[in-house]
Amino acid sequence: MTDESRNSASNDAQKKEKQYVDPADRIAAEITGITEPEDALPPITLEDLPEKVREACFRAGWNKLMPVQAHAIPYELARRDIMVQSRTGSGKTGTYLLPALERVDTSKSYTQMLILVPTRELALQVEYEATTLFEGTGITSCAVYGGVGYGKQVEKLNNGAHVVIGTPGRVLDHLIRHTLDLSKTRILVFDEADRMLSIGFYPDMVEIKGYLPRKRSTFLLSATYPPRVIQLAGEFMHKPSMLSLSHQQVHVVDTPHVFYNAKPMDKDRVLVRVLEVENPSSAIIFCNTKANVHYVTAVLKGFGYDADELSADLSQSKREKVLTKLREGNVRFLVATDVAARGIDIPELSHVILYEPPEDRESYIHRAGRTGRAGASGEVISLVDIMQKLELERIGNYYKISLQERETPTDEDVAKIAGQRLTAMLEGRLRGKTGLEKERMKRFVPLLKELSQDDEQLLLAAQLLDELYQQTLHTPPPAPEVNKGRQQKGGEQKGQRKTQGQQRRHTRPRRRKPAQKRSEQS
Repeated sequence: MTDESRNSASNDAQKKEKQYVDPADRIAAEITGITEPEDALPPITLEDLPEKVREACFRAGWNKLMPVQAHAIPYELARRDIMVQSRTGSGKTGTYLLPALERVDTSKSYTQMLILVPTRELALQVEYEATTLFEGTGITSCAVYGGVGYGKQVEKLNNGAHVVIGTPGRVLDHLIRHTLDLSKTRILVFDEADRMLSIGFYPDMVEIKGYLPRKRSTFLLSATYPPRVIQLAGEFMHKPSMLSLSHQQVHVVDTPHVFYNAKPMDKDRVLVRVLEVENPSSAIIFCNTKANVHYVTAVLKGFGYDADELSADLSQSKREKVLTKLREGNVRFLVATDVAARGIDIPELSHVILYEPPEDRESYIHRAGRTGRAGASGEVISLVDIMQKLELERIGNYYKISLQERETPTDEDVAKIAGQRLTAMLEGRLRGKTGLEKERMKRFVPLLKELSQDDEQLLLAAQLLDELYQQTLHTPPPAPEVNKGRQQKGGEQKGQRKTQGQQRRHTRPRRRKPAQKRSEQS
């Protein structure tokens, strides 16, 4: 190697060294604000943690705590219930795994910590991080999720997993099968709570609650906090504190304003994919012309959505009928022009979607004002092509609105999410089948195997899944009812104690019936 090439290599190495930025510093630089509870605990540093926790951080390659870890860990160490809002990639997993090093008693072999996650992928990711952090400490972990057999999961659980990470459906399966015991669990974590509700796991989460002791600390993480997530916190948490870390890409206090890029000829398909991914409980979709209102409504109905339209062509009586259907939840999506939607007040409207930006910037504010009313949470979504994106940015600059760009979902993204929702729903149905019913169902397993050998034949099975999806899951997912009434001390809704007791009485005796047990063994 010549001197010149050596110097060049040395300069390249120095440049790379200068360009390296510690992830914690990078994320800290993106934070634009921190919202803490009134009785906030002071943040900590890596040096403040016990030696075994510091060693775990070093094993994970962390030289300092991420901002969310520094602010949230003190609450968990103090056994306080806390809700944390922070985006993916911010180090949020460490906020609940690091305190486990202090709180889990390795001399006891039972499950002491339950971490609920929305997907198999996240369960595996959290288990990987847990394995790294828990190495050499004696703390054992196990990931449980659907789509695979029970054997290996049961083996791990029988060996005594201190920390269980899993999707709600599979966790509930293990509880019913007596392969998981949560009676002594003292730490409950919801990771990506908003996504769990979007997939439809709420009924499973409620049933899991009946297996948990009342005396526990609960840690809830969510990228967004719509009313249904707040209600979930009220059902599961005791006087929770709220910690929000606002990033340049995440906005906490105000209604989020987001946009997706969409070519003019692809907008109808992009709208459908966005609706599948976002899964709004209700929405108004704004168009600039009556022709587009008619077209978009027809597209949505063609895809099986519960949609109706509101334009200036409608008589006052028909207009009132449409609005009544929307308010009562009998229609999910309303497609409208600005003129037709003037004066509309729909409580708890979760989304406003702009199929195209308005022709004047004042109309953007009027459209956005349809959601997030009376202190509720909402979201404004715009679909824009290249020129419309420039106009939207001008509106954002004029009103000082922070706009967040999201990656436009693909057909593969939609298929994955639909698959997750279908799997969660089918597992729930299977859970309620008797042994004889399961035996009857096994008659069709050979047929499914045969169909899977040929793509054209496989469409026959896909047809059944599509019909089931249209009938059952093309509706808002089950979620906590948003109760505007007063809450009792401790954050639980009035009557919640009774509900929990009823849930215990419903689940535990039912799963212990000898007759059912014999049937299942057959």
